[in-house]
Amino acid sequence: MLEVAGISAAGKSAEIVQAEFQRAGFFLTPVLECVFEAELQDGARRLSLLEQRLPAMGTRIRRSLKPKRAALISMALEGVAQKIAAMELGCPLVLDGGKPFALDRPNAGEAVRKLREALAIRVD
Repeated sequence: MLEVAGISAAGKSAEIVQAEFQRAGFFLTPVLECVFEAELQDGARRLSLLEQRLPAMGTRIRRSLKPKRAALISMALEGVAQKIAAMELGCPLVLDGGKPFALDRPNAGEAVRKLREALAIRVD
């Protein structure tokens, strides 16, 4: 995400990087607050956990973050992308051809480029 925002972390503390990231207008919010355990990496259980957390995530986005737009940046959300798109987030949802941007994949350069292009379009 730092590459998408055009921010370098070289020689900076985490707090400074976070401040620059937020000053640039970017905020990250997780769907799940914890990392998937190994047995939940794939399958119906993972999808079920994501689906259970969608209402809380939507509420957090609408009430706390109030973004101008939101983007999905993990292919782990592919199974719930259309449900998120159907939610009333209070802003447009930016997707890569109906799917999340694959920033969590090896060689994510193309996904970074596509997301930067999508975010370059002003939404006022």
